[in-house]
This record gives sequence, C-alpha cells and structure tokens, in this order.
Amino acid sequence: MGEPAIITFSRNLDIAEKIRNFTGGDVITYSKDAFKQAFLEYDSIIAVMAAGIAVRNIAPLIRDKWKDPAVVVVDSGLNFAIPILGGHHGGNELARKLAGMGITPVITTATEVKGKESVEGIADALGCTIINKDSTKKVNIALLDTDVEVLQLKGPKIVLVDDDVSVLKRGRLIVGIGANRGVEKSEVIEAINGALSEINAGIGDVKCFASAAIKENEQGIIDAVASLGKEVRFVPHEIINSIKAPSESKAKQLGLNGVCEPAALALSDEKKLLFKKRIYGNVTIAIAR
Repeated sequence: MGEPAIITFSRNLDIAEKIRNFTGGDVITYSKDAFKQAFLEYDSIIAVMAAGIAVRNIAPLIRDKWKDPAVVVVDSGLNFAIPILGGHHGGNELARKLAGMGITPVITTATEVKGKESVEGIADALGCTIINKDSTKKVNIALLDTDVEVLQLKGPKIVLVDDDVSVLKRGRLIVGIGANRGVEKSEVIEAINGALSEINAGIGDVKCFASAAIKENEQGIIDAVASLGKEVRFVPHEIINSIKAPSESKAKQLGLNGVCEPAALALSDEKKLLFKKRIYGNVTIAIAR
C-alpha cells in the first residue's frame, strides 16, 4: 500500500502533521472536494475528524470494495483509529500501524475480531491475486467457524470450482530493481531471491522485472534477469516521475522520484506495492502486483 492522504480541518493541521511524520503521505486540508480528490489519487485515507463527517463525505464516492481506497478515521485526540471502509483492503493494516503512535486500533471485521485470517489477508501474504472475488464472502464466513484448507495445484490442470472456493493466482508479481553502477550479476540475483523469499514467493511467481531507463545499460541487471529466464523492462523517466514513490530515494539527485518502487508500480496490474524498497548491498528491490 502506498502512503496515505491525511484529510483534516485547518484547526487540526498540527495533529495531521504528527501522523504524516509517522506514516508518510500528504496532508490535505478539508474542503468539499477533498475526499473526491483523495479517492482518485490515493489507495488509503486517514480522516482526522468525527466518523459521521467522514461517512457523509465518502458515501457518494463508494463504488467497488476492490477499487475504493481504505478509509481510517482518527479522532483529534489521537485516541482511536477506526477503519470505516476497506478493512480487508488495507484499512486494518493502516489502523494497526497507527498503534505505533499510541493510537488504539478499533477493528470490526469479523475474521479479525475472531482472530481468523481472511481470504484477502491470505492472498496478500502469498503475493496472490484473487481471481473470483465474489467467492470471498462465503469463504470468509466459513473461516469464522472452521479452518479452511489452502491448496496449491501445479499445472497443467483444469480446475472446476464452486462459488464458495476462492481461486488465488500467482505469477503476476513485478519486481523492481535499482542498483549502484557496475553491480555484479550475482549480487542482483541474491537480492532478488532474498526479497521474494520475504513474501514466500519464487521466480515462477514473477511476471517480469522493472527498472528505470537510466539503468538500461546496467549489465549486472540485464544478465541477472536473463539467467532467471525472465524479461526486464526499463520504464521511461516521465512515467517514473508520474508515480509517487512511497520511500525516499537517492535517485532524486538524478531528477527521479525513485527507481525500483515506481518502476514496479508502473508495470503492475493492481498498482499495489507488496514489498517496499529494501536495500541489499548495492541493490534495491521492491515488489508490486
């Protein structure tokens, strides 16, 4: 998940700034169009205000639980963080993150209340996409009362499922790579494998690799990806700079928002960062889907 929009009234700008210093993101002063703007540009929103005000503002904007941003309400006393939209789609995660500021997360989604996993949580942990999204309603209900088995099938196969079976698909991960000049092929491979292992994925789960055009002659990256039997795409700088990178990057000295994170997001289907930039020696890796 990218960094949030933090919407607040002008009287609470200092409070919003405290949150921004902890979570990153952008502070937006409340106006009649603030939520509309945030729905278009961000995948999560922290609303520093009464829950009723936030609910009235987002109600006309809600369209699809799989596309709408997560919305977490935080009171001006920094006492509670309440996901009111998209609990399973980043809201609960964001509320729990705010607990690091001493704010109490108020989680109301049934699976979490009972200490159970949700289909969405399992998919995120495995770096998967849910193919038949409507199935999650029945499967999440089943998860409240029993342990639902997670099966992995390797093809070629044809699978026929009922509407209470959630189908998760891997192989759509985009691995973004940044590297210092002259990096060795072996170091790039080691970094890639290390990052993928962090999300319990492997090379077979990778659709392609991505980097910025500034790295298109970096032989260590080219050779590493070729040895893994995949393709690396070099993203033009204008596209890199059109994407807000969640992490700070030394690439700003070169006029770029970043390298591995924006490159991965540029080529991903869901524009969702599963694994934020991590430094492995001379290599940086980020993973999106």
